[in-house]
Amino acid sequence: MIVFLDANALIYLLEGTRPVAATVRSKLKELAAEHPGLILGMSALSRLECRVGPMKAGNSKTLAAYDTFFAKPGLTLVSLSDTVVDLATAIRVEHGLKTPDALQAACCLQFGPKHVFLTGDQAFTRVAGLHTQLLD
Repeated sequence: MIVFLDANALIYLLEGTRPVAATVRSKLKELAAEHPGLILGMSALSRLECRVGPMKAGNSKTLAAYDTFFAKPGLTLVSLSDTVVDLATAIRVEHGLKTPDALQAACCLQFGPKHVFLTGDQAFTRVAGLHTQLLD
């Protein structure tokens, strides 16, 4: 099983207030208990999205935390291949998601049906085949 983190889920985890970060941590622990051998996945786009805020703010500590996270062994990053872009285009047209969100959904769908897409954005629930779990 793959748990795919939307960029907002990782931002909540690393930068969120204590209750918000705890919600993400709790959900990840719950999924790991349900699915031993759980694999963590993200898109290359998330790396960009997560690094922008700290870089703009000159927050080298938070930027380093993201860089450490994205270099983590066992993290599977999905690149923005032609296949991903083509699927994202179809998702954007069919479901009206913004381009970055359509790319995130398309990246997650590259893992096939055995995935959970963890996000705080309800718009993803409209995408057929995307097993979205919302962070409360």
